[in-house]
Amino acid sequence: MSSNLHPMLNVAIKAARAAGAIINRAALDVEAVRISQKQVNDFVTEVDHAAEQAIIDTLLTAYPGHAILAEESGSERGAKHSDYCWIIDPLDGTTNFIHGFPVYCVSIALAYQDKIEHAVIYDPTRNDLFTATRGRGAFMNERRIRVSKRTQLKDCLLSTGFPFRPGDHFKNYMAIMADIMPRTAGLRRPGSAALDLAYVAAGFSDGFFETGLSIWDMAAGSLLVTEAGGLIGNYTGEADFLEQKECLAAAPRIYGQLVPLLSKYSKFASAGEKATLRQDAPSAGE
Repeated sequence: MSSNLHPMLNVAIKAARAAGAIINRAALDVEAVRISQKQVNDFVTEVDHAAEQAIIDTLLTAYPGHAILAEESGSERGAKHSDYCWIIDPLDGTTNFIHGFPVYCVSIALAYQDKIEHAVIYDPTRNDLFTATRGRGAFMNERRIRVSKRTQLKDCLLSTGFPFRPGDHFKNYMAIMADIMPRTAGLRRPGSAALDLAYVAAGFSDGFFETGLSIWDMAAGSLLVTEAGGLIGNYTGEADFLEQKECLAAAPRIYGQLVPLLSKYSKFASAGEKATLRQDAPSAGE
């Protein structure tokens, strides 16, 4: 732990590394891991629960008066009405983990009065640690990171997430991909939204978009992106997105090119934009 980091960020790093150690041990024999299904194609493992427990124990030992919002246990632990709330995804990319596909991470953010102040995303397979504190920049393994410098969408590599639950508007996603893919250098679906956001912050990809996300998928990554000089919001470009299940993040010039393309697919699109989308959609006979 670094002595010049904020104490709360240091505690979050300690918690993330504790969870990462649990995940790495389990990954040595992933077939022995017990798995249950929350809903269709939405899995949780005993590793998710153990990692979350380790994170919460570490955080509450240091800050017993803080609130907790965690993917698996919600707000069962911690103080209920604190101005400080830790937002935790103990294993983002569980489906990847179950299959031994090494793209998953631990995500921890601290909000103060509903504003994200500290963020940690830890990739245990690569031992990559992404951190940010509001106003102090974003870092990967203690080196400063910045979003990509690319300015034209045609040169950009974007990441996204595909719909995987019933009712996820698969046709809408197919239309988005048909719209976006020919305009870019490539579209990727790694399978961990938190890590996707960290990669936008580090400039490894030029942008990211996905719907159906929860606050714990986006909270830490959102601060990394903005502290690395990027923009993040919903598909219409509005910055108040964490509770809206819709996320677009990119370097500023690329963000400005993606908003006009994605806004018509947003649930917050204007009636006119939705009408245009219906007119442009191919009929069943085509």
